[in-house]
Amino acid sequence: MAIDPSADVDESAIIGEGTRVWHLAQIREDAVLGANCVIGRGAYIGPAVRIGANVKVQNHALVYEPAVLEDGVFIGPAVVLTNDMYPRAITPEGLLKGEQDWDAQGVTVRRGAAVGARSVIVAGVTIGRWALIAAGAVVHRDVPDHALMAGVPARRVKWVGRAGVPLTPAGDSTWRCPKTAEIYTEHNGELALTSPANG
Repeated sequence: MAIDPSADVDESAIIGEGTRVWHLAQIREDAVLGANCVIGRGAYIGPAVRIGANVKVQNHALVYEPAVLEDGVFIGPAVVLTNDMYPRAITPEGLLKGEQDWDAQGVTVRRGAAVGARSVIVAGVTIGRWALIAAGAVVHRDVPDHALMAGVPARRVKWVGRAGVPLTPAGDSTWRCPKTAEIYTEHNGELALTSPANG
């Protein structure tokens, strides 16, 4: 574990072995980070956020509670994972809102997924395993496994494999990864790995 002296890590946070926290990052109370993570310069990890092993959170990304990032997730520079569906600073009576006035809804990012630079993920969204969110996208609904999402609002433009590169057609409802030769099958708008490269 290596924490830069300028980082602000709450004493109640749990930091896994081999995890590196770069300067000016902030990790709030009760956050849990797995082993071998990298938290970039100026990144923010909110209270009780759960982060798995081998996760990279790049510079100035904002991960608001109660987000969950599974193993092997990539969060690009300046990404924002929001937590308030209907944000307001004040109540209808004009009083400053406090914790009791809203119900935080975290973003969930499943194993191996990647979120590109400056993307915004709306509260409550789940990003599927090995999905790829293009830079600058705004994601407001759940993302299936292996989907490549782009645009504002984001829509699926391609499928991607575990290597992160777009898949090529390989027959009726089947797709092939040009990098690993893995074969995937599409059914009812979802994609599943059917033939791993190692057999």
